[in-house]
Amino acid sequence: MNLESYYDYCLSKKGATEHFPFDEDTLVFKVGGKMFALSSLKKWEEGAPGVNLKCDPDRAQELRAQYDDIVPGWHMSKLHWNTVTINNALNDNFIKELIDHSYDLIYKSLARKVKDEMEKL
Repeated sequence: MNLESYYDYCLSKKGATEHFPFDEDTLVFKVGGKMFALSSLKKWEEGAPGVNLKCDPDRAQELRAQYDDIVPGWHMSKLHWNTVTINNALNDNFIKELIDHSYDLIYKSLARKVKDEMEKL
């Protein structure tokens, strides 16, 4: 997966928006004002891309045990976030599945009013 396909996929999610709330390097994707994916643009440029994604705590542990390229979230809650290294070891469909899981967790946690507003878009 390259940066453009990562960017396009995240923004294709219903109600997804992009932000730079921390600095000019950290690209954050949100739904309903809550983060579901974030990544350092500098790391992509350096050829060492990765993305932080929300994850169900039990699944997070399973993924970390199964894949060397999935580790506890860097600068995030280690219980709820994973850092996923984007390289040839994990295929694009699997990375999209992880993005979907993160998005779905956040979307499900949104207030009904916020979801209703997004449905109008």
